[in-house]
Amino acid sequence: MTEVLRPATDDDLPTMLRWRNHPQVRAVSNTRHEIDPAEHAAWWKGVCADPDRRVLIHRYADRDTGVVTFSGATTPDRAVVWGFYLDVDGLDQRRELLRAWMSLEEAAIAYAFTELGAHTLGGETFADNKPVLALHRRFGFHVVRRYERTVDGTPHQVVWTQMSRDA
Repeated sequence: MTEVLRPATDDDLPTMLRWRNHPQVRAVSNTRHEIDPAEHAAWWKGVCADPDRRVLIHRYADRDTGVVTFSGATTPDRAVVWGFYLDVDGLDQRRELLRAWMSLEEAAIAYAFTELGAHTLGGETFADNKPVLALHRRFGFHVVRRYERTVDGTPHQVVWTQMSRDA
């Protein structure tokens, strides 16, 4: 059986950058501009040098389909923060977007609590990103707080959702 999550490698950088620069992904990200290869390479260099962070590739139906990021992996309180993005175009073309997205969410939660030993798993979602908030709710995340962040000069409401190992 193929792994559902695997560590990202240098060879994955072009694919990750293409997926991350998709207009739908950028529209719901903290960084909305198109990321150039040099900026992406600098990010990757920082990730590789930081033992607290993980970047994983999600596989669905024997294809790479998304990226999952974790930080907080080595913190004493094991409060892990996560994020993700998907191969929107490829999954849409194959009519696999929702199934792959659900697979990614399930795999990321399991990885955080088993492999990383997380006590809590939380993340940010813009309030207008209702599909992501609905899926998080379906998987057991709870809204913990709301706050505002300015992105490209425009204020956006952010929703922090979280789940705990004990819940």
